[in-house]
Amino acid sequence: MSGILEGKRVLITGVLMESSIAFHTAKLAQEQGAEIILTAFPRPTLTERIAKKLPRPTKVIELDVTNDEHLGRLADIVGEELGGLDGVVHSIGFAPQDALGGNFLNTPFESVATAMHVSAFSLKSLTMACLPLMQNGGSVVGLTFDAQYAWPQYDWMGPAKAALEATNRYMARDLGKQNIRCNLISAGPLGSMAAKSIPGFSDLASVWDTRSPLEWDLKDPEPTGRGVVALLSDWFPKTTGEIIHVDGGLHAIGA
Repeated sequence: MSGILEGKRVLITGVLMESSIAFHTAKLAQEQGAEIILTAFPRPTLTERIAKKLPRPTKVIELDVTNDEHLGRLADIVGEELGGLDGVVHSIGFAPQDALGGNFLNTPFESVATAMHVSAFSLKSLTMACLPLMQNGGSVVGLTFDAQYAWPQYDWMGPAKAALEATNRYMARDLGKQNIRCNLISAGPLGSMAAKSIPGFSDLASVWDTRSPLEWDLKDPEPTGRGVVALLSDWFPKTTGEIIHVDGGLHAIGA
């Protein structure tokens, strides 16, 4: 029986650790029949090492999403490798340390600008760099952390995720005529590289222990990866501009 991504070609960013959402997305995508290509920054060799644990070998490209030169050559490199693209996974987020951990009111604009550029604007930049390869439409899937709320310690990553969510809606509006769907998965907290960079992350994650209707496992990124793969597939052909929660249902619970 063929998988739900049989024949699809997918670019996946953000594979930094075997425990990351991006790694499990890549693994599941291959298991479901996709050809994939990975991007990495700032250490492609780290991603190449992690990629060896995937079911099949895959190429890793260095890509700094804030570097116009890197973005400008992306379509040529990916086109040579895969011929085209049917899906793009945006799993990129970064904020300087002074933009996290309870420093919200004192964070300088330069640090806020970095967080916004890497975590939100890059969704548009990456998609536009890949657009020449998506002649037959496709699916763009990003990852957010519910920006409806002010989370402990999350500080300027919260507004950055809110900007990401708004960017996704505008992209859905403008790319729909090219049959490109743009959606986000809003994931619960996971013990990823990004999470480990947030001071006091355990305080934030502990909310799930008492409020999540479904038991939430900080060490299991596979449910989120499954959500991403589902949105990459043809099983959501008329869904765009959407945020699908894979968070154990916590987003629905007031207290």
